[in-house]
Amino acid sequence: MVDFLFYLFALITLLGAGSVVLSNNPVNAAMLLIVSFVGTASLFVMLGAYFLAAVQLAVYAGAVIVLFLFIVMLLNVEAAEKVKPKWITISAGLIAGLLMVLGTLKLFKRGDGLTMATLSEVEPVGATTKSFGIELFTTYMLPFQVAGVLLLIAMLGVIFISNRTSKRKEAA
Repeated sequence: MVDFLFYLFALITLLGAGSVVLSNNPVNAAMLLIVSFVGTASLFVMLGAYFLAAVQLAVYAGAVIVLFLFIVMLLNVEAAEKVKPKWITISAGLIAGLLMVLGTLKLFKRGDGLTMATLSEVEPVGATTKSFGIELFTTYMLPFQVAGVLLLIAMLGVIFISNRTSKRKEAA
């Protein structure tokens, strides 16, 4: 039963994320992103990381999606038009995809020596709030800071785009 639930929640997560990428309407994409976040939170619940599941739903499915929808409605974004990508965009996407696949394969390679006996001896990371905080601010401090900088850049990009859009409307 556990295997069935894992595959079900993983399928929900992947289908939601894939639908976000393929969606032309930004509001539909935001709703599909919520589906993906709920699938991820369900996987966290299956791992026993209830705090991470609650944070996933509260922060991402709640606050981030509401902010995204607010920005979409503020900018009055229409459905995406079909644009033929340039060769540099395609090559950058292929390189990024290749790096992601290689990183995933490296993660699978790291887990070759693990068995259920060795895994049962180790306390799950992030199972308690204290262990989650310790790991976040020691082992994962750099990725945490990079995520913050990326969110800041995204926010500045939205401000830049909204200023450019408002100037176009004033000129018209």
